[in-house]
Amino acid sequence: MKRDYSINRRTFVTGALSLPLVTALKRPASAAEFNLKYATGQDPTHPVNKRAQEAIDRIREVTSGRVDIKLYPANQLGSDTDLLAQVRNGSVDFFNLSSMVLATFVPVCGITSLGFAFKGYDQVWAAMDGDLGAHLAKQIEKTPIFAVSRIWDNGFRQITSSTKEITSPADLKGFRLRVPPAPSLTSLFKALEAAPSPINFNELYSALQTKVVEGQENPLAIISTARLYEVQKSISLTNHVWDGYWVLANKASFARLPTDVQDIISKEIDKSGLEQRKDIATLSESLKADLKGKGINLIDVKQDEFRASLRTTTFYADWKKKYGDEAWSMLEKISGKLG
Repeated sequence: MKRDYSINRRTFVTGALSLPLVTALKRPASAAEFNLKYATGQDPTHPVNKRAQEAIDRIREVTSGRVDIKLYPANQLGSDTDLLAQVRNGSVDFFNLSSMVLATFVPVCGITSLGFAFKGYDQVWAAMDGDLGAHLAKQIEKTPIFAVSRIWDNGFRQITSSTKEITSPADLKGFRLRVPPAPSLTSLFKALEAAPSPINFNELYSALQTKVVEGQENPLAIISTARLYEVQKSISLTNHVWDGYWVLANKASFARLPTDVQDIISKEIDKSGLEQRKDIATLSESLKADLKGKGINLIDVKQDEFRASLRTTTFYADWKKKYGDEAWSMLEKISGKLG
């Protein structure tokens, strides 16, 4: 079931002037009426930024220059946690953020990053474009921010290492692993007896280079664009967690825009999000060959061994209590019985 974001957005508009679309189209391109900031944490070459810039360009064109959005990639305006604070207070207008990091502010958003919940993209999009995605968006809307579009793709996460190869749950025992500041990942790797260390992404390369941690986990696109392969030796294709990017906006900032402009922005960002999903799926496959060519050893693992290990712990039961029966039942409707 596709979520109708336009209906929800109108609940945020408090007296904003609504202008006809024809007015927007006739305005001179040089006369920017609204100057907005769009921040990301990813390298400029990442599909997130390519597609975001395309959306920005289309928005400028369709509004005849009324809306000028400047893209700030690669944590130029601060770390992910800094930027989350900035979009909450309105100093940044738009920010794409991993659902796992968003969970530090809206806890239930971490349910999409539950260890070994999704077996593939068919399940991911059935959940995120359906009841579960709509439910999470409603929870975000209870805060000073909201989701501008359907969720974008951050891909399935894989484990990299500079020391030993990770082929089974036993290999993770005591393994010093960087994770983002996301409780769901910290909990997952503690349950698997690893030693997770929450570190912001802008500090990750240095932490790997100086051996503060032995490894990390991220989608292949991040491993490639951030050049993490330079300081790692192997990648274990665990697909342990799927993660998405919510494109978040500040409610008060968005409410100051005319409703026709709101609709254009949301439509174009959503369009780019669907294109970015295709980019990540295609890129993840091509990157396997590319990373092998850079000397990285790619290791296939048996995911069922990791799931079986988790079932011997209280991992799933603990998170079910945290997320609640409503969200959990929406997840299991797609993923099947967990725990």
